[in-house]
Amino acid sequence: MRVNWNYIKMFVLLVLVAFLFAFASQKNAQRKVSSPHVRFIGENNLFVSNETVSKLLIQKYGGVKNVPKETLDLNELENALKSNPMIKTAEVYVAVNGTLNAEIEQKVPIARVSTNASYYIDDEGSYMPLSTNYSARVPLVTGYVEKNNLKNIHKVASKITRDEFLKKNVIEIHQSIDKVVYLKLRQCNFIVQLGDVNFLNKKINNLKAFYQKNLKEKTLNNYSKVNLQFDNQVVCTKI
Repeated sequence: MRVNWNYIKMFVLLVLVAFLFAFASQKNAQRKVSSPHVRFIGENNLFVSNETVSKLLIQKYGGVKNVPKETLDLNELENALKSNPMIKTAEVYVAVNGTLNAEIEQKVPIARVSTNASYYIDDEGSYMPLSTNYSARVPLVTGYVEKNNLKNIHKVASKITRDEFLKKNVIEIHQSIDKVVYLKLRQCNFIVQLGDVNFLNKKINNLKAFYQKNLKEKTLNNYSKVNLQFDNQVVCTKI
């Protein structure tokens, strides 16, 4: 009987490959995880520090350094990071060399509430606490503001963030108890009464037209109030 050495060689090669794969997988699973490497995505200003991220990981797993890779639950670590109210998204993974990596995206504040409580409103309209690391330069929000009802303020603050004129000039958003919204502009004596947040784009266009006209005529400081809540008109109150 003639022996087919090619089949035998192929079989031995497959067994060897399977053995090496199993051995490598076992060694990889037993590899100790190094100290976490944290990378922040997007916003350069850090509201949450590297130390805070590491502390969250340590609190969840009692320390992640020199822990076998197979014992780590990456989903749990990600959820631990996302439990921080300043963190928007978190992705945790272990590199081949055993380095634990955490990629963090912070929330982005667009307004700062200063009433009986102080906190930010983020770009999704959610609560965001103040940070001891960094203070964002965003419009101040005063008046009657409920933490669980930020819809109107978020709509106005979002418009300010996207509009260069408003971003440059608006320093304060005020909401009365009956939900009437006012704006205060930089270096202007008058207040802007938006009313409700309906037809916001049209109201802002009217404000820009009024501002540019009176800036050219040097009469901006002749008014105490600019009322935009009426359709297709700007009602001004002189000092």
